[in-house]
Amino acid sequence: MTLGFPEILIYIFLSISLIFNGLGAIALHRFPDVYTRLHGATKTTTFGTIFAVISVITYAAYMAHTYPDLRGKYISMALHAVITLIALIITNPTGAHAIARGLYRGGYKPDYIVVDYYGKSLNNKEENSGGADE
Repeated sequence: MTLGFPEILIYIFLSISLIFNGLGAIALHRFPDVYTRLHGATKTTTFGTIFAVISVITYAAYMAHTYPDLRGKYISMALHAVITLIALIITNPTGAHAIARGLYRGGYKPDYIVVDYYGKSLNNKEENSGGADE
């Protein structure tokens, strides 16, 4: 059995997804502090999931073309994948930002920091508001 162009594309997209998600797992173990681990894991899993969803959409398009009587089910599959991708693209960076902000405000400072713009702006806000937290 020979593979057609859509199958090869699906395998390529899934391989790219596997590589990115594997790099995210390595980032969790290799990076020195929680901020770099959070950055590495968030970026790589977002890209890995994007390529996984692209492979699902490619599969759905190929199957909808191959089996016209089941076209509605495969279109539904592709739409669900797109909705999942949109939700992930919105929530993954937002969640990582909220975690990092909570860590910083909780007193956990980055190990390797050169300039702390957030700390300066946070101190200015506290001085201007009389020490009240947001």
